[in-house]
Amino acid sequence: MFRIRRIYDDLRAVDREAVEQVLLILAGQFPDAPASDTQKLTERLRDALTHRLRYVLLVAEEQRRKVLGFALTAYAPDVKFCYLDYLATSRRLTGGGVGGALYQQVRREAARLEAVGLFMECLPDDPVLCPDPEMLKQNRSRLKFYERFGARPIAGTAYETPLSPDDDCAPYLVYDPLDRPPDLGRETARRVVRAILERKYGQLCPPSYVKMVVESINDDPVRLRPPRYLPAQLPVPKPRGRGLAVIPLVVNRDHAIHHVRERGYVESPVRIGAILKELARTNLFESVPAHRYSRDHILAVHDPRFFNYLKKMCGQLKPGESVYPYVFPIRNAARPPKDMPVRAGYYCIDTFTPLNRNAYHAARRAVDCALTAAETILNGYRAAYALVRPPGHHAERKVFGGFCYFNSAAVAAHYLSAHGKVAVVDVDYHHGNGTQDIFYLRGDVFTASIHGHPSFAYPYFSGFAEEVGEGPGQGANYNLPLPEQVDGEAYLKALAKVLAKVKRFNPDFLVVCLGLDPAKGDPTGSWSLKAADFEANGLMLGRMGVPTLVVQEGGYYIRSLGTNARNFFNGLARGIGLI
Repeated sequence: MFRIRRIYDDLRAVDREAVEQVLLILAGQFPDAPASDTQKLTERLRDALTHRLRYVLLVAEEQRRKVLGFALTAYAPDVKFCYLDYLATSRRLTGGGVGGALYQQVRREAARLEAVGLFMECLPDDPVLCPDPEMLKQNRSRLKFYERFGARPIAGTAYETPLSPDDDCAPYLVYDPLDRPPDLGRETARRVVRAILERKYGQLCPPSYVKMVVESINDDPVRLRPPRYLPAQLPVPKPRGRGLAVIPLVVNRDHAIHHVRERGYVESPVRIGAILKELARTNLFESVPAHRYSRDHILAVHDPRFFNYLKKMCGQLKPGESVYPYVFPIRNAARPPKDMPVRAGYYCIDTFTPLNRNAYHAARRAVDCALTAAETILNGYRAAYALVRPPGHHAERKVFGGFCYFNSAAVAAHYLSAHGKVAVVDVDYHHGNGTQDIFYLRGDVFTASIHGHPSFAYPYFSGFAEEVGEGPGQGANYNLPLPEQVDGEAYLKALAKVLAKVKRFNPDFLVVCLGLDPAKGDPTGSWSLKAADFEANGLMLGRMGVPTLVVQEGGYYIRSLGTNARNFFNGLARGIGLI
């Protein structure tokens, strides 16, 4: 078994190791490759547009991080075409479909980018052009492989003309129309060929050679060589699954163990079921099981004494027993009470978030879900959804409250921050006081929250516009409190204002704290957003073009909860180009 993931750069140790293995495969399979291709691979990945080409590296690897093969593709956003630079597998492989799986993923990515086609060079299978019998055999095998997918050499041009009379085996230019009719127009083909020759081979190809090749393209549309190895009517093999063109869905399957059955407690298990029922109507998601992570990830954002208390107190309670905070140490916060139930107020901000036997376990598992979803983002997915309860954005470094125990989104944001800058955008009706508190002194994580003004909305004591961060975090926190009555149009304007701040921060990752309680009729809010408004919000967030992790927070009006979630993700998927 193997998986395919995208590598953005070599900043992580695990990605540096993968890139080193890629270079070994490259050197072994392409000994004549230009030295610059191996020396500058990581530079191409880090530079968003190298020679006006954006590079994508996909690797197929086993669970032990052994790289089995790779594909390096360039995308020219101005001409809208993709160019397959390299597709190679380890020499030890004799089967397993690694090359085919990689190529299918490259085709998916090219289709997602709405490219006019996928182009590549293949050495000729004509003995007149390639007299070496062994090389000729390899060339035929490679062209037969691509022909399976409908990719064939462009015919009737001078592309195969050697740069000098002494050269042989000049390559064909192969065109994959990506399951569309092969009707590539002449002018489009000329722009593509010019871009390839000038951007890929600018130091080798003189302007006169480029002009000659480009002007040799006269057919409109261009002609492809007839199928040579497979029947013309052979269907293109359909990919298994959708690869990276889905949203990984990580659900806290243990959430129902935390169920406060008291009247009026709206944070109930039915919330998850209502959302899942509606998500099942889409074709956007791929279920991913949650992995278990060390508590060190939680301790990176939460105080150890708070963590230990929560674990110990919940472990002491009997099934069905709850402890509600009722004594708060505003006079002497330095000396917590000895009695464990009384001490709850030392670590809590309200009187309606109880501790029970399973609160710790459910919250811990929610963190695992958020970290698992974050890991899929690092593996190349453009969006992921951690559907969890209990929520987390009210949990500060040292305290719980607002139905929240551990701040799952903050844990995931800290985890991602080791690989680049992170922006956290909280779209819940209530202020994300916990996330603000955790990152208030940090400049590498930008936190923003749209919420009801603290003059009337929980948690009342934070969320003011004047709170902008301190020290290294000065300017990295942004609050946008809104009035009691807000409709979808007003909310969208507020979101645009927040995202303008996020764009200036220029994050590598976006974490969205998805509160669905701005909805009309939500028992904890006063706003009136409808399904179409949530879709518009998702679209705007998706158009940010940043790998996005969505972590579920509030939302308690069960009648519209699932519909609003489905519409939000429909918008997000359209924004990032999945649909």
